[in-house]
Amino acid sequence: MLMTAGTVVRMRAARCWEEGSHSENSSMSQCAYPEDAAESELPDGCGLLHTSRKYLKLKNFEEEIRAHRDLDGFLDRASIILNETATSLDDVLRAMLLRLVHKPDNTESDCNLDLLMAVLFTDAGTPMEGKAVHLLSDTIQGVTATVTGVQYQQSWLCIICTSKSLLKRHVCISRLVRPQNWGENCCEVRFVILVLAPPKMKSTKTATEVGRTFATMFLDITFRQKLLKTRTEEEFKEALVHQRQLLTMMDQGLTPSLKHYSISSICIPKSHQPLQQKDFFPVGKGIREDFARRFPVYPLDFTDGIIGKNKAVGKFITTTLFLYFACLLPTIAFGSLNDEITYGAIDVQKTIAGQSIGGLLYALFSGQPLVVLLTTAPLALYTHVIRGICDDYDLDFNTFYAWTGLWNSFFLTLYALFNFSLIMSLFKRSTEEIIALFISMTFVLDAVKGIVKIFQKYYGTSHGNHNADHISVLSLLGLGTSLNTSFHTALNTSLLANPPELTSVSSRSAEHSSRETAVLSLLIMLGTLWLSYTLYQFKKSPYLHPYMREILSDCALPISVLTFSIISSYGFQEINMSKFRYNPSERLFKIAEMQSLSLGAIGSAMGLGFLLSMLFFIEQNLVAALANAPENRLVKGTAYHWDLLLIAIINTGLSLFGMPWIHAAYPHSPLHVRALAVVEERVENGHIYETIVNVWETRLTTLGASILVGFSLLLLPLPLQWIPKPVLYGLFLYIALTSIDANQLFERMALLLKDQASYPPTHYIRRVPQRKIHYFTGLQVLQLLLLCAFGMSPLPYMKMIFPLIMMAMIPIRYKLLPRIIEAKYLDAMDAEH
Repeated sequence: MLMTAGTVVRMRAARCWEEGSHSENSSMSQCAYPEDAAESELPDGCGLLHTSRKYLKLKNFEEEIRAHRDLDGFLDRASIILNETATSLDDVLRAMLLRLVHKPDNTESDCNLDLLMAVLFTDAGTPMEGKAVHLLSDTIQGVTATVTGVQYQQSWLCIICTSKSLLKRHVCISRLVRPQNWGENCCEVRFVILVLAPPKMKSTKTATEVGRTFATMFLDITFRQKLLKTRTEEEFKEALVHQRQLLTMMDQGLTPSLKHYSISSICIPKSHQPLQQKDFFPVGKGIREDFARRFPVYPLDFTDGIIGKNKAVGKFITTTLFLYFACLLPTIAFGSLNDEITYGAIDVQKTIAGQSIGGLLYALFSGQPLVVLLTTAPLALYTHVIRGICDDYDLDFNTFYAWTGLWNSFFLTLYALFNFSLIMSLFKRSTEEIIALFISMTFVLDAVKGIVKIFQKYYGTSHGNHNADHISVLSLLGLGTSLNTSFHTALNTSLLANPPELTSVSSRSAEHSSRETAVLSLLIMLGTLWLSYTLYQFKKSPYLHPYMREILSDCALPISVLTFSIISSYGFQEINMSKFRYNPSERLFKIAEMQSLSLGAIGSAMGLGFLLSMLFFIEQNLVAALANAPENRLVKGTAYHWDLLLIAIINTGLSLFGMPWIHAAYPHSPLHVRALAVVEERVENGHIYETIVNVWETRLTTLGASILVGFSLLLLPLPLQWIPKPVLYGLFLYIALTSIDANQLFERMALLLKDQASYPPTHYIRRVPQRKIHYFTGLQVLQLLLLCAFGMSPLPYMKMIFPLIMMAMIPIRYKLLPRIIEAKYLDAMDAEH
C-alpha cells in the first residue's frame, strides 16, 4: 500500500534538537512553549513541526484513465537520469531539476531553480536561514502492514511538490549508482521520483494523483529489480510500458508480485447475467424471498430509534411533519381537480380518505415502508379519460372506474406472482436519473406556468373579463402534466377560480386588487422557496446548536408553508387570493354497482387497466429502486415483489369505493429517506461532499403522517382553505430544488460550466475521459427531451402511452449507446462509486 507524508512547519527558530540526540528522527520532535515570558528560556533554534500521514489507494490501471495518460505524458517528454553519482538528497534533486529546466521542449521560461528547490523542503520561507528543519515536505512511500508494525519500502522515494511558478506538470525519475542512506525510512534509496505540478489543476491531474500513478508501479519489487538491469533510457521506458500492461491485465488476475499490495484497492467489475425464462418461475418465488428477507426484522421497524441507546424520537417527529405537509397539499390539489373532472364523483374528501387509508396499510404491511404513496397527475389523466368515455357511451362512471381499477390490480398481481420486477434490473442508474430529473424539471415548469397564469388573469386585465377567463380541464391537462409530479394541472383548473363566497365582491374592489394579487402571489411563491431552502441548508451554518440546526432543517417545509399562509391570509386580508374549492361528499364510502356494465364495457376497461398497470409497474419499482439506492446504505433488504402485490390489493379497495388510485411517488420517497438519514460532511481533494452514514428504517413516520392526513378531514374546509396557491408553487420549487441534489446527470450537466480545476473527484471523473463524459451527458439530454415530448404533450392519449416510452429507454441504453461510447465507460458512469 502507499503512504503519503506531508509536513507543514511554522518556525520561530531553525532547528529543534533534544539534548543528546543527533538522529534525523529527533529533528521531528515537537517543542512547544509559551510565547511571551517564557520565550527567553527557549533553547536556541527551537520551533514547531506538524507532520501528517495518510494512506493512498493504489492506482487502478484498469479503471482510472489518468493512470495511462500520466505514463504516456511522461514517455513523450521523458526525464530519466540513469546512474546518478550524487550522494546527498539535495544534490540528487538539484540534478533532477536541472534536467527538467534544460530540456529542449521546456516551456517554463520563468522557472526559478532555487525557489523550486526550496519548496521541496520544510524550511521554505523560514526567516532564519541555515537553522531550519531540512526535511522533505511531501512524499509517497510504499508500506507493508505487519504484526509488529509498519515496514517501509526504502529503496524508492516519490517526492511531490506544487508551485505557482509552474505552468505544466513535470516528472523526473533518477536511478542512483549505489543505495544511499538519507535518514529514517530512507536507508537504501536507489530510485527517486520527482513530480512537480501547478496548484490549480483538475482533481485527477494534481501532483498527488500523478505521484500515485508512478508510486503504484514502483510498489512491485520485481519491477524495481528489472529497472536496475536496464542500460538505456529506451529499455527503461520499455520496462515502464510492460509494467503498465501487467497492471491492466485485470481480467486475467493479478500478477503474483502485486497481489499482496493491490487486493484492497482494485475493483473487479461484477458480471451481470442476462435474465432468463427460469428467473420468472416458480410462481410467487420473489414474494416468498421478500417475506424471508423482511419478516425477521419487522418488529425492529417499530422499535429502532425508540428503544435502545441511540434514540431518534426528535428526527421521527420532524420527518412525520415533513411527510404530512408533503403529502397533504398535493392530495388536496388532485382532489380538487378530480372533483371538477368527475362532477363530484371523486372529491377532496375521498382523495384525503384514500390517501390516509392507503398510506396506513402500506406503512403497516409493506416491505419497504420508506416509500411514500401518492395520487399523481398521470392518474388524474386516466381518470379524466375514463370520465370522457363514460360520457360518450352513457356508462356509469363509478362502475367503469372500479372495473378499470380491478383490471389494473389483476395485472399487477400477475406481475408480482411471476417476478416481473426483475425486469427493472435492466434500468441502469443513468436511465433512472433521466426520469428523476424529468420529474424534477416538471416541478419547476409547473410552478412557473402557474404563476404566469396568475399574471395573465390578474395583472393588466379589467374586471370585465376577469371572471370570464375560465380554462377548460382538457387544455390544462396539456400544460405540463408530467410523469409523477405535475401539480400545475390541478392548481390551474381548480384554483384559478375563487370559490363563490370569495368572489362576490364589488367590481371596483376586483379591479383594485387584481395587480396586487399577481405581485403578491409572486412574492409569496418566492418567499416560500427562499425560507424553506434557507432552513433546509441551515444545518450547514455555524449558528445555534447542531441539534437545533437539524430540527430547523427537517422542519423547513412545514415552517415555510405555515409562515407564508399566515402572511397571505392575515397580513394582506384586503388582497383577495385564490383558495381551494371544496364540495363535501354525500357518502364517503359507497361501493360501485359492478353488475351494471356489459361485457363489452368490461373488456374496454381491461384495455385501460393494462395501460394503467404498466404505469404502476414502472413507477412503483423505479421509485423503490431510487429509495433503495446503494448510497442510502439501507440494511434491512428490499421487497419489490411483495410491495407490488400490496399496491394491487390497496388499489382494489380504492377502486371499489371510488377513491383515487395511489402508487410510489417521486421525489417524496427519496426525500423521506434523506430526512431519516444521518449525514456526514467529508472532504476529498478540497471538495466537500455529503455521505449517508446510516438511515433509520422505520414505519412510524409514514404511519404517523397517514394518521395526520386522515385527521385533516376535520380541517375541511377551514383552515385548509387558507393555504393560498402561491405557497404551493413555492413548495413545488423547493421539492424540485432539493430532489436534484444527488442527481448525477444534473451534476455532469453542471460540469460544462465549471473550470476543470473545480471538478469533483468522483468515480466517473477518474475512470472516464472527459470528452466521453460530455458525450454521454449529451445523449442523456436527448433522451430527456424525448420524455418531455411525450410526457408534456397536450394530447391526453399521447400521455397514456408514456410508460411504453420509458420502457423503450432500455434498448436505447443496451443497443444504441454502446455503438457510440465504449461499454466499459458506460458501465463506469452507471456505477455507484
